[in-house]
Amino acid sequence: MKSILLPLVVLGMASLSSQASAAECAEFFQVEARKLHSEQALDLCKLTQGKPVLVVNTASHCGYTSQFKGLEQLHQRYKDSGLVVLGFPSNDFNQEEAQEVKTADVCYINYGVTFTMLATGAVKGDAAQRPFDHLAAVTKAPSWNFNKYLISAGGKQVQRFASSVKPNDSVLIEAIEKQL
Repeated sequence: MKSILLPLVVLGMASLSSQASAAECAEFFQVEARKLHSEQALDLCKLTQGKPVLVVNTASHCGYTSQFKGLEQLHQRYKDSGLVVLGFPSNDFNQEEAQEVKTADVCYINYGVTFTMLATGAVKGDAAQRPFDHLAAVTKAPSWNFNKYLISAGGKQVQRFASSVKPNDSVLIEAIEKQL
């Protein structure tokens, strides 16, 4: 009888575990978004579930574009500890390529980005993508390219870092390490 009950208990625990995991996904990440220069749709909930996330609004032709290099270094340094870096290219400040293939070239070829880059979209105003609606409501909408939002696992805490805060800035690194 124990051998019959044990699998039922294990299944019940797995079910509870998956319910707990779903609860760890921030509501504003419960969307699908298309990967940059791809037809692949990504489930942002599944990608970020239970992990701290660094969301960055990016642009290909900005004085801060070189921050891609530092963002990639953060990704490489902390991905195994659970940090998810999400790049959201946007032309809201008129500094993004008109063609997505050129945005992809800047990210992937010029800067060697391997963290998740999403398709170009709005990050402020009425047309803002769902994560940015929430981020604007709890902190402030991006005022320029390369604003950084550090979101705790489960999405309960959000810290905003201005464009001028470089990815290797000790303030950002300390905040990331506290979330891990």
